[in-house]
Amino acid sequence: MAIGNVTPDSFYAASRLSDVAQVLTWAREALAAGADILDIGGCSTRPGSTPASEEDEWTRVAPALEILKKEMPSVPLSLDTFRPAIARQALERFGPMIINDISGGSEQMYELVQHYDVPYVFTFCGDYSKLSVLDCGNTDRWILDPGFGFIGSTEADYECMRRMDELKVYDRPVLVGLSRKSIVWRPLGLTPDTSLAATQALQMYALEHGATILRTHDVAETAQTIKLFELCNS
Repeated sequence: MAIGNVTPDSFYAASRLSDVAQVLTWAREALAAGADILDIGGCSTRPGSTPASEEDEWTRVAPALEILKKEMPSVPLSLDTFRPAIARQALERFGPMIINDISGGSEQMYELVQHYDVPYVFTFCGDYSKLSVLDCGNTDRWILDPGFGFIGSTEADYECMRRMDELKVYDRPVLVGLSRKSIVWRPLGLTPDTSLAATQALQMYALEHGATILRTHDVAETAQTIKLFELCNS
């Protein structure tokens, strides 16, 4: 899953896309490098950030989704949003796509994705007790995300990482977003800009413990990591 941020304030500057021309260039390069899913977000959720207004978020994501649906209609899209109203508008206007919700969701969001019968990324932010919601209603198309970077501390992130094998019993895809996050660079005294190699090392660990989707800024390098993982397990 390639990360495309149509925001001016995402924590990793290289992922910021300022107009539809940049969105198209990014999408084509990501697909050529091996991406399977394109993830578009219009509201930065980095720790300590002030969320964009709902109006600003929609103004950012709508043109990006429109051009991608027009130019690449067969490519799976993901919308990174925690707002049911944004998800509803996107699904009504542009058709089915993954709803990638880092908030852990709400009854309104759960009802929405069930109504439209679309995949939903459920982010449980390290709290494994929240997975009890999988027993309620139709959650067959849900994708589980531990929520690295939103758990509360680096130590808590690693505690959650060590428990990833527990997710296998739920028999659902597991999305892991580690790309250039503080869980990678802080223990090593690095920065987001210098944490590419460390990201790949931690992504390999995640694959070994059940990750099935890697959300990444660096598609080519992540595709190489996946290829090596597959070779080791073939």
